[in-house]
Amino acid sequence: MNEKGLIFDIQSFSVHDGPGCRTNIFFTGCPLKCKWCANPESWIKKKHLMLSENLCKYDKGCRACKNICPYGSIKFYENKKPSITRDICKRCETFECVSICPNNSLKQCVKEYSVDEIIKILRRDFNNWGPEGGVTFSGGEPLMHHEFLIEVLKKCHKWQIHNAIETSAYAKSEIFLEVFKYIQFAFIDVKNMDNEKHKDGTGVYNDLILSNIELLKKSGWQGRLVLRQPTIGGYNDSDENAYKLIEFMKKNSLYEINLLKFHRLGETKWNQLGKVYEYHDHGDITYEKMQHLQKLYLDNNIACYIGDNTPF
Repeated sequence: MNEKGLIFDIQSFSVHDGPGCRTNIFFTGCPLKCKWCANPESWIKKKHLMLSENLCKYDKGCRACKNICPYGSIKFYENKKPSITRDICKRCETFECVSICPNNSLKQCVKEYSVDEIIKILRRDFNNWGPEGGVTFSGGEPLMHHEFLIEVLKKCHKWQIHNAIETSAYAKSEIFLEVFKYIQFAFIDVKNMDNEKHKDGTGVYNDLILSNIELLKKSGWQGRLVLRQPTIGGYNDSDENAYKLIEFMKKNSLYEINLLKFHRLGETKWNQLGKVYEYHDHGDITYEKMQHLQKLYLDNNIACYIGDNTPF
């Protein structure tokens, strides 16, 4: 297979994304556009550019990237740092500006990897994982690279590498089920049980996601599934939403959920991409509220883990 996987990050020694110590592979491209997303650089399924203004040395006289862009995307204005015209920048494949920047303020978000290159990295990390560790495929949305992902998963099985996936489950059902034939452990996000609120927060409706979860349970899949909810104050932290999700879980014999507490760790990335971060001043949730929601699940015989306190 000659197809390349588009990856925006690879992290070794992760202990929060599945059993044991793991290597996380982050695919780029996502059909959702969550307003609180911590990895907005993952939205676009192609190479693209980030500008870290705090690293830029324009005020020290640096003009290394001036006139280097073949499309004229980088503009200089008096007494201001470089400005990038993002719509023009999307045409680029060569990123001369990244290679010439001496301060690393310009970054190409995505790199291409072959299946064998991914497996080489995983085999390198193998001895660091311990008996329960392995690889977790995340993103973005790994299902957008299903053909490449399946080839990697097949080789993981060959080398007895335990695999996990973090997914929105927003994909054609046939693709979703085909990938899950090779998956051993899964996190699936359920952002909001209300269809309209789900679309308002993520850009897509939730019916395909919920349908795929139901189909997976009916398929006889033998892996372990943990639902996840990034818990956002004022968006999905109501008792009503929790009870709807509890009802859905019981209906589908699902008994594990991980509630993730809202954070703003991705805000700087939004700025570097020239995007407006809507959750700059709202969305906060107290730990006491998280514990309250946890009790609702526990009272209904559903194992509920808060944040990193997870027995995976």
